[in-house]
Amino acid sequence: MMAQRRSGPHLIDRLPAVRGRLTADAPLAPVTWLRAGGPAEVLFRPADADDLAAFLAGTPDDVPLTVIGVASNLLVRDGGIPGVVIRLLRGFTDIVIDRTRVVAGAGALDLNVALTARDHALAGLEFLSGVPGTIGGALRMNAGAYGGEMKDVVVSAQAVDRRGRRLELLAADFGFSYRHSAVPDDVIFTAATLQGRPGDPQAIAARIVEIDRARGESQPRSRTGGSTFTNPPGDSAWRLIDAAGCRGLRLGGAQVSDKHCNFLINTGDATARDIEALGEEVRRRVYESSGVALRWEIMRVGQPRPGEPAVKPGVPS
Repeated sequence: MMAQRRSGPHLIDRLPAVRGRLTADAPLAPVTWLRAGGPAEVLFRPADADDLAAFLAGTPDDVPLTVIGVASNLLVRDGGIPGVVIRLLRGFTDIVIDRTRVVAGAGALDLNVALTARDHALAGLEFLSGVPGTIGGALRMNAGAYGGEMKDVVVSAQAVDRRGRRLELLAADFGFSYRHSAVPDDVIFTAATLQGRPGDPQAIAARIVEIDRARGESQPRSRTGGSTFTNPPGDSAWRLIDAAGCRGLRLGGAQVSDKHCNFLINTGDATARDIEALGEEVRRRVYESSGVALRWEIMRVGQPRPGEPAVKPGVPS
């Protein structure tokens, strides 16, 4: 086991031995796209799915678990995340072509999956080049962009439950809906099989270039967490935010993007509280303007700093 420990009792001392790496009080802000937030009480980077399963089987039931990938659509609150944060990196990034299917580890970047499919003349997965993050996160939230969603391409997924049992999920087991899957939160995806179709290599490559160009023209490339709110039925979040006068709105070091106002930006020194409070202020203004209660698409995890109250919701519950 590779672990970093500190003097005195710590959660890390209650955890089973692993082949990957355990780190106590691990900073998370540097690995999140928003570059804000507190540490993980313990960070676990499993070596592979077997290491993950053994760890889960031996971890006490009272230890909270949080799973992250590249943290592209994640806001970690300033007090950090209690319990164990599981980050799937090496050991979960393989991408294998099986005829017209792509088998990808949960830690594989969505972009890399799209590019691998392109290199093997498989169409239908181009949309993933416009989805920031990893396959595990895309499965969890039925990620989609540019005319495609995970529900359109998922064949099956491999996973591990809280007790370390290996699971095989079929597409029908996901209960996919808009930016949501019904798979229990304590199920951790380790890999997925996605369905492509034979296509023209030049057309596939051109579509990926087109998506990249569209992202560059419409979305900020700065410290952001991607789309902040899901689109309400029959409308778009950015339009409602713009109509409520929130474009460019600032709070501390956080700002609503001038380029695409469904993106929140860390201008350099924003705290997670700045970002979350700005999001709730946007929700409040949109609700007052249109009666629509925007729903967060960015996942917010962790706790406030000690002695600091939680951010107050901007709309009635």
